[in-house]
Amino acid sequence: MILKELQKDVTVPMAELAETVGSSKSVCWRRIQGYIESGVIRERVAVLEPHALGLGVTVFAQVKMQRHGKEILPNFVEAIKRHPEVVECHSLTGSVDFLLKIVVRDVEEYEHFFWNDLSMLENVQEVQTSIALTTFCETTQLPLDRVATK
Repeated sequence: MILKELQKDVTVPMAELAETVGSSKSVCWRRIQGYIESGVIRERVAVLEPHALGLGVTVFAQVKMQRHGKEILPNFVEAIKRHPEVVECHSLTGSVDFLLKIVVRDVEEYEHFFWNDLSMLENVQEVQTSIALTTFCETTQLPLDRVATK
């Protein structure tokens, strides 16, 4: 399966990929181009180790908004995208509106971000913060055995 192999290592030479999946280089190349054009492959990136770069703290912040409206939530999303320390932003069902994954050097950097940026965004009512102690499972690989792909 081409996608499964690419999730492991996108830099694998085409000849090696073709051999691994039992196909020709040209067929593999065409399928990869099709995945790119259809949006199945969104990006080809390097996955970096945060701790090796001095980014030792991962924070999960649950954000509850004061009000909800046609423009309020999209405005929050656009504002939060301007902060590179926010590496994920998810809208949620339930008692909070957003879950943010924030990666920073240390707790002091998060505190600065919280007081000067996050809590100052329009319509933010409440932020509940959890700091990750240890990450036991983290991957960029999707469970492809659960979907029909080639």
